[in-house]
Amino acid sequence: MNRSRQELDSTVVNIELTLVSIIQGVALFFLTDNARSIMSERHWDAFLYVAAGLCVIFIFWSRSIMHTLTLIKWPLEFGHNFFYIACTLGEAILFSRLDRPLAWFQLSAAYAGLVWLLFVYDMRLIRARMAESNNDAGRALYACARADQLLNIWVLVPLLFLLNLGCAFAICRWPDFFITRAGHVWLIGAQLISFVVYLFYVARFFRVIAPLVLQSHQAD
Repeated sequence: MNRSRQELDSTVVNIELTLVSIIQGVALFFLTDNARSIMSERHWDAFLYVAAGLCVIFIFWSRSIMHTLTLIKWPLEFGHNFFYIACTLGEAILFSRLDRPLAWFQLSAAYAGLVWLLFVYDMRLIRARMAESNNDAGRALYACARADQLLNIWVLVPLLFLLNLGCAFAICRWPDFFITRAGHVWLIGAQLISFVVYLFYVARFFRVIAPLVLQSHQAD
């Protein structure tokens, strides 16, 4: 029975990793295609938007991989995967607005809201893993994952949502400065910096949980 469960867990993990790779490949295609069009038109300030889009893919992919290695087991969670597909749709639409600052930040806020809902939804997975954990290593891993999830729900993602909302409001309120005089480069610069800082946070968090993931799998 234990061996059968391990085989099912492995199958579900493989499904999850395949899905993440495919959907982020689709998102990268849309980013590349739109970036190529902008480059041909010599909209050089849009390079910052392309870099921000690439960071969006980096963040989603790295968070998805960590989530898979940490929490994904049998049975397959359809709602969680549907959220992944919806987020990829959001990325594809977002990447079609690389040369439209107002639309970019409006869609970025909407995308952040969708990711926020995903973090909230995935709390049920963490609670399920904590309930079924039967060793100290697993409990330590899921406690760490829960703390990170709550930090994202209550602090990090809301800040990103508010940043994008504030940028969209600023462009609507002062279009002469942010559009006519290209002041929007300061806004996309701030967004890009926030993405890079978050990527450093993700890398640091992975270094923390990596030994816990190994210990948890060994204990199982």
